[in-house]
Amino acid sequence: MNALQTAKKVVRQFHSELESADSNQISDVLSAHVSQNCIWRGVHPFGELEGVQPIAETFWMPLKAAMPHLKIRDVVFFAGANEIDHGGTVWVVSMGHLVGLFDAHWLGIRPTRKTALVRYCAFHRVEQGSIAESVMHVDIPDLMAQSGQNPFPPQTGAALNQPGPATQDGLLFSPQPEAESTATLAVINSMIRNLGRWQSGLPLREELALDWHDDMAWWGPAGIGSAFTIDRYARQHAGPFRASFANRSETRHIARLAEGHYGGFFGWPNFTAEPVGGFMGMPATGKPGEFRVIDIYRRAGEKLAENWVFIDLLHFWKQQGVDFLARHADLD
Repeated sequence: MNALQTAKKVVRQFHSELESADSNQISDVLSAHVSQNCIWRGVHPFGELEGVQPIAETFWMPLKAAMPHLKIRDVVFFAGANEIDHGGTVWVVSMGHLVGLFDAHWLGIRPTRKTALVRYCAFHRVEQGSIAESVMHVDIPDLMAQSGQNPFPPQTGAALNQPGPATQDGLLFSPQPEAESTATLAVINSMIRNLGRWQSGLPLREELALDWHDDMAWWGPAGIGSAFTIDRYARQHAGPFRASFANRSETRHIARLAEGHYGGFFGWPNFTAEPVGGFMGMPATGKPGEFRVIDIYRRAGEKLAENWVFIDLLHFWKQQGVDFLARHADLD
């Protein structure tokens, strides 16, 4: 079994045991599959944690207590060698929803006592048979909206439950042709070069058309929303976003990889930018802010067809002086 398949097996076993574990067993499950000094990076309010017990006690145990019968319902799953360190590490990517009964308060979010879908994506670095490093984004504002505590003003894109790939082939449990993985990573890198600094000199729609299909689907986070086709994506996110910021830094990633027709990356942060007004209906602050982002892509032919985007907007706005999670917490 090659390194990618071995790493996938580690993460799949971890997910399987995590699903069936009760609160008293979570630490044991993590100890069996996660390195004792594992670095875990999560969205606000979790931040960076180190070690099995902090990860278990800060994130998984409270979440499992609030959402009994929690399941990990993936729609994308792949692995790859990390281009950022010249293939020195192997990462496994999983994306989908955490599904459970939202029966108790979590992070001040009011329980609905109904089924909840928590949109999530994780990157796991697997080393010597265990998870040595992880980043995990969960769309907390979307869960807040499900509970009637929507923290953000009306968004520019569509508010909806983002689906999995149109091709329904995102679970890459089997090995994929190396040529396809190479082609996917090449398109992602081309897109980064063309869009990463907003300085191509081309009109936005022409710039996007270099790497995207015209009927692209962009599945964005709660607070921004989703858009379909290059034209609507330009109007409903890319254009307004660019107009709202100045002094964007260069793009930085911790991991960037691809397997088959799927690929993605994350940074901590990916870039910084200064809000000059308008983003999510908020005024300018004059404070540079970090954007911690995960992007997952599906390639079709020579261009990108779908993009699932996770942005830690709670962290960004906390840096700007607005703690949306605390502001909307249900303390009853």
